Amino acid sequence: MMIQNLNDFKNFTSALPELQYTMPVLFVGHGSPMNGIEDTEFSRRWTSIAREIPTPKAVLVVSAHWFTKGTQITAMDFPKTIHDFGGFPEALYQVQYPAPGNPNLAMETASLIHTTAVELDHDWGLDHGTWTIVRHMYPNATIPVLQLSIDYTKHPKFHYELAKEINLLRKKGVLIIGSGNMVHNLRMVAWDKLNEPEYGYDWAHHMNTQFKNYILNEAHDKLIHYEQLGREAQLAIPTPEHYLPLLYTLGLKDKNEKISFFNDKAVGGSLTMTSVQIG
Repeated sequence: MMIQNLNDFKNFTSALPELQYTMPVLFVGHGSPMNGIEDTEFSRRWTSIAREIPTPKAVLVVSAHWFTKGTQITAMDFPKTIHDFGGFPEALYQVQYPAPGNPNLAMETASLIHTTAVELDHDWGLDHGTWTIVRHMYPNATIPVLQLSIDYTKHPKFHYELAKEINLLRKKGVLIIGSGNMVHNLRMVAWDKLNEPEYGYDWAHHMNTQFKNYILNEAHDKLIHYEQLGREAQLAIPTPEHYLPLLYTLGLKDKNEKISFFNDKAVGGSLTMTSVQIG
């Protein structure tokens, strides 16, 4: 089903009421799918964050692993668990995260987006950019979880601006998570250094620090036009899918909201797990 405009919602009622508080927003560096089943310093922090923030009415994730032509949102009652990776232990493929969806919230989210048509999807589900994180945060799988896709045909500015259109969801108890990695170059991973704490190439550490400074100083235009940041930025972001979820998180920031970082470490030379909490 394609949502073209608000005329499609003549009989639509809001899925969630407005609350007296605003949910924070997260950008989570998800790293290896193994973080989904292992007790790591990263997964432990995901668990602790869930205890520190209000319990959400629903979770909406913009995952690096749902890259589509056009914008889509999962709208099924029960999204499937997607094992979109290869070469990992069998235990990882056995994981199921049976959280419900929320078709009404999917329609409400689509109704808020005016810059593009939004397709209600019934085929995707929850990929590892979502369930590896959320199963640590909400292990009982009782909170509805939806995914919003990333349109690969659009410029980064489009994604930043689209995020602003769904800001109202924060006031309805929806936890919005961008899931990717700030620095993500799989081709240059030092596989023999994966267990060496905070091992990162000089350029990876440099860009990670630069990204954090831009975030703290709200230099969002620099982050949107990252391709102008030179050779080191090209190494950090050889392809955009893991970076763009950060722009959704930043686009959702309200004026004067607090910014903090967590899991701020390099892994394997060319990846960083650095994550952002706003609010």
